[in-house]
Amino acid sequence: MTDQERHIAVWNNCLRIIENNIDPKQFSTWFTPIRPVSLEGAKLTVEVPSDFFREYIEGAYKDILRLTIKRAIGADAQLFYLVRPVQNREGMVLPETPASAPVNNPISVPTYQPSGTPSPFVFPGVQRVKINPRLNPVYCFRNLVEGECNKLGVGAGESISQAPGKTPFNPLFLFGGPGLGKTHIAQAIGIDIKERFQNLTVLYVTGNEFKTQYMDAVKGNRIVDFIAFYLRIDVLIVDDIQDLVGQGSQNTFFNVFNHLHQNGKQLIFTSDRAPVDLQNFEERLLSRFKWGLSVELSRPDYATRLEMLRSRAQREGVRLDEEVLTFLASRIKTNFRELEGTLTSLLAHATLAHRDINVELAQSITGKIVGEEVTDVNMNTIISTVCEYFNITRDTLLSKSRKRQIVQARQIAMYECRNLISGCSLSTIGAELGGKDHATVLHACSTVQDLMSTDKLFKQWVEDIENMVAVPVER
Repeated sequence: MTDQERHIAVWNNCLRIIENNIDPKQFSTWFTPIRPVSLEGAKLTVEVPSDFFREYIEGAYKDILRLTIKRAIGADAQLFYLVRPVQNREGMVLPETPASAPVNNPISVPTYQPSGTPSPFVFPGVQRVKINPRLNPVYCFRNLVEGECNKLGVGAGESISQAPGKTPFNPLFLFGGPGLGKTHIAQAIGIDIKERFQNLTVLYVTGNEFKTQYMDAVKGNRIVDFIAFYLRIDVLIVDDIQDLVGQGSQNTFFNVFNHLHQNGKQLIFTSDRAPVDLQNFEERLLSRFKWGLSVELSRPDYATRLEMLRSRAQREGVRLDEEVLTFLASRIKTNFRELEGTLTSLLAHATLAHRDINVELAQSITGKIVGEEVTDVNMNTIISTVCEYFNITRDTLLSKSRKRQIVQARQIAMYECRNLISGCSLSTIGAELGGKDHATVLHACSTVQDLMSTDKLFKQWVEDIENMVAVPVER
């Protein structure tokens, strides 16, 4: 065997060892394109398609590479890389951007093709790609109604948009049930960032879309381009991250996450459940979801529901009687999406049937959406339920006692009165619950909301009482 052939034989021996120890698809993607260049003593030099390619295998396969070349060459073995970008090929391009939506500047994405002659005057391993940020301009902060249910998420989002990647809120993990505004807040952050920092590249995708793109890239032997594409994103928003299941897609996303986070890029995720409750996720990925700030979005209270209806009616260019708005806000209690859907249905019925928008029509519409009310919630019902739940008397609840359990029971009663009874003023609630002023009631409601975000047991108390007071509606 000549000296010119020895480096090929040594590298082929290394490949046989590596192939027996990693996934076949990963081997095909990351090791088949590597070419041996020379072997000088214990120094093995190999050629890789790009600097990104070298960074990736050094991060993902460093240990197995080190052990393999020592086994093939000896204890003094060293591995060196020669980076030679090759001619580009068609890049990965997202759909064209609507004129009214935010637009990203074209970015450079390294691409790989296993043949071709590089030019000394251009960098042929780079493709200029125009990325559609996929942001809906309707989902901006101006169209977002802030309340106790989403205050923390909105505040964190506004901070992020002023300094993406430079706040403690990286990643930002928004979670909660459907229709609570997770997507709206996430997209609002992206839109605000594009308005402030036009040179930053923002991308919104869903967890299922990322998984599908990964599978297509694997099938088309384009995984290198796929990862290179995502590593050039400055602000990555992944909606419904709980759908990102599958070992391959999670492994790839783990490496994308690490690269972006370590380079000060902003990550924003939404999910229908908390990180601790995600199923079929690698522990190392779950731990990274918890690095920044996790915010739970809860059901909107009455005041927020009413303000949301006013805002949406104004956007639609219609003026609704306050009586209609208060009725809708008191009947639709689950989420923003159902509120908007009910309002849209009401406007459509009024327009198509040429009817006036009044409470009678609103009752007809909401009856078909949420069913009939089962209970008539009032302050007396709430107070009695709270006393029963905590096994205390009504006089004790309304007393001036500062014992922690009594104070928390009183605060929960105030919170439920404000949340479940339409049109009930803070002053009225305070007067019924021990002669407190409106500022005390407002503080109590804020305290309950904060405790629900940080104390699971306390949150369970509030939910139990709410279920006892407002019997679930038939759907």
